[in-house]
Amino acid sequence: MKNTDIVGLIPAAGLGSRLDPIPCSKELFPVGLGPHPEHGEAHPKVAAQYLLEHMQRAGASQAYMILRKGKWDIPAYFGDGSHVGLPLAYLVMRHPYGTPFTLDQAYDFVQGKQVMFGFPDILFEPADAFLQLLQRQESTQADVVLGAFPVARPHKWDMVDLSKSGQVTAIYPKPEQSALRYGWAIACWGPSFTQFMHQHLQKVISEINPSVTDFEISMGKVLQAGIREGLSVQSVCFDKGTCLDIGTPEDLRQVLRTSFC
Repeated sequence: MKNTDIVGLIPAAGLGSRLDPIPCSKELFPVGLGPHPEHGEAHPKVAAQYLLEHMQRAGASQAYMILRKGKWDIPAYFGDGSHVGLPLAYLVMRHPYGTPFTLDQAYDFVQGKQVMFGFPDILFEPADAFLQLLQRQESTQADVVLGAFPVARPHKWDMVDLSKSGQVTAIYPKPEQSALRYGWAIACWGPSFTQFMHQHLQKVISEINPSVTDFEISMGKVLQAGIREGLSVQSVCFDKGTCLDIGTPEDLRQVLRTSFC
């Protein structure tokens, strides 16, 4: 059953430069086959559909996808979300300073809501991962719960330092080397973190020198700022789960050899 207080939030404003040249937005790259309500059982299944299906299964009432100008193939493909069973709305990115700013474009629509967040070019299992995050948040009353996966290449992930109780004590964005085992890939959060991120980014934007064009802030840095300010960040570790980023050629090759259907 869908919960009107739960929404999905998806950043789809990336340039996809690591995969250039490709004939479509990376979120629409076919990485499997699956059923389609109009076209049969073995229809091409694009990368972002997996995330949308995860959110739909976890009870999201709708999802917001934030785009960069020019990525109109995404709404042209997904439309209103009917074929994935999840109503979709689209917004256009304003500030090109990284994922948090992209997400904040939806602030007026998601404030006061429970948010499920994921990257549309990251494929993960288990299928009930978001449900487990929501349950963890309900039981701990945390501001944020991160889905953490064992990763072999820490320089590609935000690595998380965890206490024995699952509390996230620190986040290290894409370290060159790390003895930590888990990187985070998905999250759920309540209104307190939406508000914190909005106010934090307003402060950041006021301090950016307009002449600087290569500034970027990551979600990991915003989460770490929240931890420093006393927000409670919990985790669910998916030791038997999988997590693959199709945004790089090497991982895309691995995904195409792995069945996610």
